[in-house]
Amino acid sequence: MSDATYEAIAEWSQIVAAILFVIALVVIWNKYLAPAVVASQARKNAELAEAEQRRDAARAEVEKAQAESAAAENDVRAISSRAQGDATRIHDKILADARTEGEHAMLAAQGELERARAAARDRLRTDLVERAMQIARSAAARLDDGTNARLVGETVDTAERGGNV
Repeated sequence: MSDATYEAIAEWSQIVAAILFVIALVVIWNKYLAPAVVASQARKNAELAEAEQRRDAARAEVEKAQAESAAAENDVRAISSRAQGDATRIHDKILADARTEGEHAMLAAQGELERARAAARDRLRTDLVERAMQIARSAAARLDDGTNARLVGETVDTAERGGNV
């Protein structure tokens, strides 16, 4: 056999393989893919129809809600006007009561403030005396005999001169 024969066989084998491949693709498409595409399209169409039904139902509910909303707005206006009158009366009463309570509270607070000031002055005096005593005790504890004798002498001298420094 010649090379031309082998080349012809190779070409025909490629042609046959390509034809078999195309036939396999057509069989796979017809057997598996086409039914899946058709089923998917049917599902999408059903979903679309259901969505349209829901949309129509929602539109009807919106119209009903708008009518109810308009009625509710009228009720709100009526309630609001009554509430405004009630609020004005209550406001005036609360304001008068608050003024009276405020005046009483101010008087009580002023009395309490005076008592607190007096108590604070007393505590301050007591704290100052206690602190001075602590400082004096601390200073006295640090004195040695020489410093103590000198301070006693200075105090005696000051007392003899009549208390002038």
